[in-house]
Amino acid sequence: MLLSAGLGTRLRPFTDCHPKALAPIGDRTLLEINIRKLVHAGIRDIVVNVHHFAGQIIEAVRQHNGFGANVLISDETAVVLETGGGVQKAAPLFDNEEDILVCNVDILSNIDINALYACHRQYQAAATLAVQHRSTSRNLLFDRDGNLKGWQNNVTGEVRPADLGSTGHLVPFAFSGIQILNRKLYQDIPLQGKFSLIDVYLYCMNSHIIKGFDHTGDVLLDVGKPEALEKARAILDEIS
Repeated sequence: MLLSAGLGTRLRPFTDCHPKALAPIGDRTLLEINIRKLVHAGIRDIVVNVHHFAGQIIEAVRQHNGFGANVLISDETAVVLETGGGVQKAAPLFDNEEDILVCNVDILSNIDINALYACHRQYQAAATLAVQHRSTSRNLLFDRDGNLKGWQNNVTGEVRPADLGSTGHLVPFAFSGIQILNRKLYQDIPLQGKFSLIDVYLYCMNSHIIKGFDHTGDVLLDVGKPEALEKARAILDEIS
């Protein structure tokens, strides 16, 4: 699933008239680059959720025959549901798949998706999150075995859960916006409405296996601001 429903406010002025998924990187868009990367990895059934200028994404998929994939649209035109709510709404489109890959459309990376999946299957995890050692305003916190134990905001000092200090030594990682969810998690998300996938992981981490997959060293670019578009053009050969 490609999460594409966000407003993309950091990409203004482009997103005043277009969805962020159609931001141009050379002669292609974020949407096309990500779909073709998934197809190259052997993933041909892809769900794309839409909200902001939804019709433009739907038309781009139609005009280009899904960029080589079988693309289904999860329509959030009425209300954008964030990452967790978006996955919950789209769940009926996953056709009861054992595992699903979920990526932010504005993240570009050369991560080895097959290695991520192998890690996920090795631990029979409910979710496996791609993470890196890099500077960030918020960290996910894992124990030495790679199990999610908490979250912290490095700017405000907020931590979740509140008693995080009693859990012993934890290792901070930056989340990459790429994850694999098992059916036992995505079919029974215990939240409703508008919420993030991070909320789901923190809620479920004591009852389900939520693993981290360290891909430090891989190319990773958050194309969230206009200046990042030029950087994306420069690394396009590395991520394609």
